[in-house]
Amino acid sequence: MQQNNVLRRVRWLVAAAAATLVFSGAGVAGAEPPAASSDPVAAACGQAPTLRSGTHTIQSSGKSRQFILSVPDNYDPNRRYRLVFGFHWWGGTAQQVAGGGSDGAVYAHYGLKALSNNSAIFVAPQGLGNAWANSGGEDVRFFDDMVSRIEGDLCVDPAQRFSLGFSYGGAMSISLACSRPTMLKAIAAIASPGEISGCSGGTAPVAYMGIHGISDNIGSGRGQRDRWVRNNGCTAQNAPEPSRGSNTHITTHYSGCRTGYPVAWAPFDGGHQQGPVDGCSGCESGARSWVKNEVWKFFTGDTPPTPTTFRLRGESSGRCLDVNGAGTANGTQMITWDCHTNANQQFGQNGQALQVTGKCLDVPNNAASGTRVQIWDCHGGANQNWNVAGGTVTSVQTGLCLTSGGTANGAAVTVATCSGGANQRWAKA
Repeated sequence: MQQNNVLRRVRWLVAAAAATLVFSGAGVAGAEPPAASSDPVAAACGQAPTLRSGTHTIQSSGKSRQFILSVPDNYDPNRRYRLVFGFHWWGGTAQQVAGGGSDGAVYAHYGLKALSNNSAIFVAPQGLGNAWANSGGEDVRFFDDMVSRIEGDLCVDPAQRFSLGFSYGGAMSISLACSRPTMLKAIAAIASPGEISGCSGGTAPVAYMGIHGISDNIGSGRGQRDRWVRNNGCTAQNAPEPSRGSNTHITTHYSGCRTGYPVAWAPFDGGHQQGPVDGCSGCESGARSWVKNEVWKFFTGDTPPTPTTFRLRGESSGRCLDVNGAGTANGTQMITWDCHTNANQQFGQNGQALQVTGKCLDVPNNAASGTRVQIWDCHGGANQNWNVAGGTVTSVQTGLCLTSGGTANGAAVTVATCSGGANQRWAKA
């Protein structure tokens, strides 16, 4: 994830927005969807699609605009899919949203793609100048044109459209909720700086989830929450917020809301962040954050699967593969240490990648036998792919085996020529 000095730039933008921007005049699951009388029944259902996953260019408001589309691998033209738009932050890109940034595939489309179990089509639009100024309403029309293009080719449920985004992307989602309330079932605004993308209308109900750091202009987040509490007919309340230093979040689901239009408010102890991690001061990791799970559940009513984590215990030492010093910096080396339950020994498997502390198990490209193993930002390269089978952990790129250099705490872990020795055998624990 990259915020690109978002906080400083957004604060400037909030101050300048009124003078520089021209705006156009123009869990939820199981409840009745909002009316969508202007939306035709998807005509593309039952037909072979022409759209594929990847970058697409369309004309909108006389300009060439791009979006990245992610279609389920097992796409079935006879099944109606959810349609989820993920808007990037100021200075961010569609590629960072679609690819998950430094967290990789586990955080693609704000982490929702990995949770969707092929039930949704995802869209990552690219903003002009890497922003969502929505001058003259052009970004809202871009949304309209994307919907038209996608639903003219793919089988989409028009009552199951969603939008979310971080910072400026949250503001753009709010703008759509204001101006296109019947086209969206729900939105989630993560650390939104307010209505800097405009709010044409803004009085109709839309299911709304607000996520905001208590050290990040929390008044803006509360103000947006209160708009949708009013619009959705919810019972006003003094929703609790975590205290500074608690390193946690509190989610409140408002009562009394109109059927199909819930409001959820999730303040957390932190600043301008999109992936806060409970129990960790200032930490940010899309892979480890609670945010994606709560957003997915709010959108769909589905309880996300509990991630399966495991330790890797060395046979020769009886100790576990460990990130030295519980570090999170790129290049932090791996050792063996007495097994415990802390995060620096908890691995998750995403395809052939082994993830720990929001990073990936990594060796330098084309590493030679004896090279130290480390953690690094996930990027999907072959040097981060591992085969975990038959009691060994083998580098896909080189065929070398994960090897413990000793049996004492702190022993270095390398890749080395596979020998079948006990120092190269690992068991999930």
